[in-house]
Amino acid sequence: MRLLPRWLSLMAVAIGVVLPPSSPARADDSTPGKPLRALLITGGCCHDYDAQKVIISQGISARAPVEWTIVHEGGTSNDHKISIYANPDWAKPYDVVVHNECFSGVADRDFIKQVVAPHHQGTPGVVIHCAMHTFSTLKTDEWRECVGVTTRRHGPQQPLEVKNLAPDNPIMKGFPAVWTTGNEELYAIEKVWPGAVPLAQAYALDNKKDHAVIWTNTFGKGRIFGTTIAHNNATMRDPVYLNMLTRGLLWACDKLEKDGTPKPGYGAASAD
Repeated sequence: MRLLPRWLSLMAVAIGVVLPPSSPARADDSTPGKPLRALLITGGCCHDYDAQKVIISQGISARAPVEWTIVHEGGTSNDHKISIYANPDWAKPYDVVVHNECFSGVADRDFIKQVVAPHHQGTPGVVIHCAMHTFSTLKTDEWRECVGVTTRRHGPQQPLEVKNLAPDNPIMKGFPAVWTTGNEELYAIEKVWPGAVPLAQAYALDNKKDHAVIWTNTFGKGRIFGTTIAHNNATMRDPVYLNMLTRGLLWACDKLEKDGTPKPGYGAASAD
């Protein structure tokens, strides 16, 4: 696999501030190899988001040409409304949005509709771990349909045996048949939405069930890649995880070949 950490393109790290790209062009009108402009939304309860925003941005940019704008807000609260979402065109300057936030207490339906609208209209998305519990207080399903699964709780931390369900899927090419993590939270998946396709699962010792942990979702015109894995930084730093996350992002942006390699110009800069 060519997703090797050979270079880094980290554009911007902002805490509570949006640093706009220099041009509004989107990936669908870019030439091959033009860096993808990614927006990382992060912050909230229960996780080391200061470290994770660096792990995600640097780890992916070591494997693919991605430039970052990072919005980190909300401290450790669970009910903060990310300020950028107040703008109806919040996603317009970006080729992909990565959600790694944890705000379960936000239940403003009109606000959440504004969050999901760009994805339904075609903006690619990547959703990580507690993003699946974000907006979980809301009784309607706008966000859950967007991310592709319904989950409201997780089990105790334990090593997970992650089983590859789709070794021929481009995202799962190169992913082990079974990958054992360190201690991790296994999210209990109550529902897999019709547009979602599970790619990997793990077994919960507490409820004796298998639960999807990696999947793709089609939401309107948008491609969404999701994983509930990576409560802990050590898991997120694992090359197995970062390679998978990078392939998932490239898939969401339609920059991944069927054999799991990046499309021309979208691998590591020095890859031949």
